[in-house]
Amino acid sequence: MGVDAFSPGRAKPLSRAAGLGYLVIIVCGIFAEFFVRSSLIVPGDAGTTAGNIAGAQGLFRLAIFAEFLMLAADVALAMLLYVLFRGAGRMLALLAAFFRLTHASIVGVNLLNLFVPLLLLGDKPYLEAFQPEQLHALVLLILETHGFGYLVGLVFFGFHCLVLGYLVYRSGYVPKVLGVLLVVAGLGYLADGFGRTLLVHYDEYATTFQMVVFIPAFIGELSFCLWLLVKGVAWPTRDKGDER
Repeated sequence: MGVDAFSPGRAKPLSRAAGLGYLVIIVCGIFAEFFVRSSLIVPGDAGTTAGNIAGAQGLFRLAIFAEFLMLAADVALAMLLYVLFRGAGRMLALLAAFFRLTHASIVGVNLLNLFVPLLLLGDKPYLEAFQPEQLHALVLLILETHGFGYLVGLVFFGFHCLVLGYLVYRSGYVPKVLGVLLVVAGLGYLADGFGRTLLVHYDEYATTFQMVVFIPAFIGELSFCLWLLVKGVAWPTRDKGDER
């Protein structure tokens, strides 16, 4: 069924829903990563990190809850973006949805690594087999493992942004510059993911890679989100009939 089977008037409500989903993802992601975990996790200092989490378990759990909301919005957004942009290429829109759902699946499974520190810092009798220093080291190790799991998910999200950016650029439903920004964001995610995988001394370039990823991604995705919320997607009366 092509885009012309839908009333053009339905594009606006779907666009608003997609924009709202994007906004939930952006707000929850920034809150969980930059306002919570970045304030609690001290790189290389297991004791301080464990103490911070033990003293702010409610905040740490709230960050996990925010990620659940983010994942739910991701799943809904995969469907909404497919519907909105499949007129520009149904198979590519489906590919973009699969990449996004793969990202969400990996990030969802990776959330298990955020529950383990709470278990390690608990009062279960079996934890008496470990010394406090050992438990603290395990907490930091698991949190670093979570960071790499998130990285794996973002590689697939980078491919999603590349395909979605092309669809946005090609569709003509929204300004082409938004498609370009999404492609640049996707390239940034991939550069960081592959750089962290391939470079032995990645830490020496971490700040550069983070700037390469965060700035284009924030600008591109926030711009796309705001356009969906404020202006929305304008469907043509008939789609292009492209099934690629």
